[in-house]
Amino acid sequence: MSGLVLKLGPRERVLINGAVIENGDRRSRLSIVTPNANVLRLRDAIHPDEAKTPVRRLCYTAQLILTGDADPALAREQLLPRIEELSQILVDPDSRRLLTTASEAVMGEQFYQCLKSLRALIPREDRLLAAGSR
Repeated sequence: MSGLVLKLGPRERVLINGAVIENGDRRSRLSIVTPNANVLRLRDAIHPDEAKTPVRRLCYTAQLILTGDADPALAREQLLPRIEELSQILVDPDSRRLLTTASEAVMGEQFYQCLKSLRALIPREDRLLAAGSR
């Protein structure tokens, strides 16, 4: 069986195709077998007020697609050029790999994978912004 496997902690919430699902009292594992299902862990969700940095804004845009609040075609037009801009700034091999994965995910309409790759860049962005403000 292929698809997305979610490992959920007790009481963890996830949004699947617009429905909020809350796990019970024990850890569990869900297999999402429907292709192109929109899935967002609510613990990973970025509040609009937090989308103030380049990477967080990209994550928020990908998140809007997953919640059904943005048109995927329009969001793709916004995501791809901004991912390319970031790849001009974040030039280390690991960042480039994550940005390439995010780009390929957008082109393949795999927005959860895009969000996952972009979220991995947030700690790096935080370090760079902290170093730049000194």
